[in-house]
Amino acid sequence: MSIWGKIGGAAAGMLVGGPIGAALGVVAGHYLFDRMAEADGGDPGVAFTIAMIALAAKMAKADGVVTEEEIAAFDRIFQVPPEQQGVVRRFFDLARQDTAGYDSYAAQIARLYAGQPAVLEDILDGLFEIAAADGVMHPDEEAFLERVADIFGFSPGEFRRIRASHFPADAADPYVVLGVGYDASSDEIKRTYYRLVRENHPDSLIARGVPEEFVKIATDKLAAINVAYEKIQYERGVN
Repeated sequence: MSIWGKIGGAAAGMLVGGPIGAALGVVAGHYLFDRMAEADGGDPGVAFTIAMIALAAKMAKADGVVTEEEIAAFDRIFQVPPEQQGVVRRFFDLARQDTAGYDSYAAQIARLYAGQPAVLEDILDGLFEIAAADGVMHPDEEAFLERVADIFGFSPGEFRRIRASHFPADAADPYVVLGVGYDASSDEIKRTYYRLVRENHPDSLIARGVPEEFVKIATDKLAAINVAYEKIQYERGVN
């Protein structure tokens, strides 16, 4: 069964049989995520995608209104097969009713992927794509993302690095793109660069069980990382 088939079946069962409404965060956060993490041999792609749908919905609501651009961004990232669109969209619509409980979602996801910061960064990348859909970052969206990043264990510097790959104004500074200080040694910059290349290589994403829809995001991010590293090397006169 495809990943969407697994998600659709699990979500449909939850939506039909469970008291969701205001308790959606608790039900999804503690029942569905745990169930999906254990199902089908612990398929990481299922848990990842469920996590993204839930947080993407609440991300879209962070500034008080869900725009057509944000919905389009969700549809672009998650190219749901027609037969699964109904239940996936219903799950999205329920989760986006308000932002209540988003920190519980984030905390559960952080536990699911403890020791796997690359996967947590993939999730943040998807959320930034939703936030950037209308071309601006609303203060409430930024606060939402900063809080999620903090729950995931990312430092303020790492948050700025991830943000830079989605907003051109930030991407102008190569040190921000790599998440290193201006006084970082050449060895530290090189180690950081190679780590980021490994984490964002398409093969690495596939190995992590990330849905194929996220490969393009990682490819664009990898291109920015390469440009930033080359710029720093040039500025420092390093061959």
